[in-house]
Amino acid sequence: MQLKEELIESHTIYRGRVVTLRIDTVRLPSGRTARREIVEHRGAVAIVPLLDRQTVLLVRQYRQAVGETLLEIPAGTLEPDEPPDLCARRELEEETGYTARQLRKLFSQYLAPGYSQEVLHVYLAEDLVRVGQQLDEDELVELAPTPLCDIEAMILQGQIKDSKTIAGLLMTLRLLEH
Repeated sequence: MQLKEELIESHTIYRGRVVTLRIDTVRLPSGRTARREIVEHRGAVAIVPLLDRQTVLLVRQYRQAVGETLLEIPAGTLEPDEPPDLCARRELEEETGYTARQLRKLFSQYLAPGYSQEVLHVYLAEDLVRVGQQLDEDELVELAPTPLCDIEAMILQGQIKDSKTIAGLLMTLRLLEH
């Protein structure tokens, strides 16, 4: 079965600082046409910072889109042409005030491939060294050192709701088991 859609035309309807919204018209394998709303984003990183083998450094941050303060792993958007590993180091330092002597990539994921092409690269940061927080002027975050043994219960109880945070933390727990 042929699954690929053929792009017929594409129109940008909004271009912002973080995202661009476009409408694509595609031809389906059946010959019918359909419209697709696509959010363009240059990509991002997220970092699971381990203070030690028992403690992860999370951040609390208010998220206007959902109207809640969320508990998350540090994350940020790639600058144009910025390699993900350099972005991860920059965001870790800016948001937490730590740098990592050891940084390894865990995985990359599409956040919402039904309407966005954003790719998120997730890293594990270990052997942290305190250097001082350097938040962007529009960022308000609170550091939240959290015992790793509490993570699964916090996810199940809805205390951690952010998908990148859940995926990164569960992968880290899995790696630490071995």
